[in-house]
Amino acid sequence: MDRSKIVAIITGALSILLAVGYLLLVQILDFRGEMIPAPVSFLGSWMY
Repeated sequence: MDRSKIVAIITGALSILLAVGYLLLVQILDFRGEMIPAPVSFLGSWMY
C-alpha cells in the first residue's frame, strides 16, 4: 500500500473512534438525568 492509502485508513479509523466516543459521552451525560438550572435568586444575590 502506498502512503496515501495508509493515511486514509488511519484517518477513517480515528474518525470512527471519535464518533463512537462522542456517542458514549452523550449517553453517559443523558443517563444522569434532567439538568435543573440554578435558581435565579441565587444567581443574582452575589452581585448586590
